[in-house]
Amino acid sequence: MVLDRVDGSIEHSLFKEIGHYLRAGDLLVLNETRVIPARLYAAKLPGGGRVELLLLRKANNHTWEILVGGKGLKQGRQMRVEGGPDAVVQEVLSGPRRLVRFREPIEPFLSEAGHVPLPPYITSELNDPERYQTIYARQPGSAAAPTAGLHFTQELIDRLVTQGVNFTSVTLHVGLDTFAPVTEEDPRQHAIHTEWCQMSVETAQAINQARRSGSRLIAVGTISVRTIESAARHAESGELVSAFEGPTDLFILPGHDFQVVDAMITNFHLPRSTLIMLVSAFAGRQTILNAYEVAKKEGYRFYSFGDATLIL
Repeated sequence: MVLDRVDGSIEHSLFKEIGHYLRAGDLLVLNETRVIPARLYAAKLPGGGRVELLLLRKANNHTWEILVGGKGLKQGRQMRVEGGPDAVVQEVLSGPRRLVRFREPIEPFLSEAGHVPLPPYITSELNDPERYQTIYARQPGSAAAPTAGLHFTQELIDRLVTQGVNFTSVTLHVGLDTFAPVTEEDPRQHAIHTEWCQMSVETAQAINQARRSGSRLIAVGTISVRTIESAARHAESGELVSAFEGPTDLFILPGHDFQVVDAMITNFHLPRSTLIMLVSAFAGRQTILNAYEVAKKEGYRFYSFGDATLIL
């Protein structure tokens, strides 16, 4: 779906034909994060009861913030990871979150002990786990894929480059908070946790140069939008964005003043999600609601492996 956020008009197309809506000089910003096999299983010590651990955020070489599935995981509880090292619950955080310290860094064990944390609506194992990675995934660290990028093939990127479209990249390691439903009546009360992101000097320069030359800045995915708009918070005088690395807690709601992003590519999102609130902030709530009604009537697919929207 191609949605004009100015007049609300809609066109239907195929993603491989996205070049028809792009022009020479446009700068597409990709998120290079790579999904890690972040789901682990462990046995409680003593007792041996099986629990599930989902790595969310690395605190230091031995310690991770983790989403746990299982009872009795109080502070001090010892565990033995299946195919990995022993661990201990160092701190009980909100809800099912725990700060867990591993006896050894967990990363070397992930290729054997870890499982790709597929969304719950994907009920069968992927024969090829790379299907849940973008083709440009480079930086390991996400618990979920930046799914807007799954539509790109190398052939399509090469064709767009030949057309004069430019590409640059950022990194934001996606945590599950991005997808957690908003349950508060007032969305401003929703607690969104920080996610680690990075914009390099080269990317900041590319974005600033694109704007000086009058080119459009097109974010591939809502996650890229958050990273770019976070970088605008750090902008030095006279620049649109500046390089930075660190946590972001930016929660984009209707009323947000977008500093950088001119257009975005995104999938279709669920009600009461932070993602649909972000696209509503960008295009207007009623415009998005109208577009989603059209999408449902036309049979567009939602979720991670669903269809895409180009919002111009």
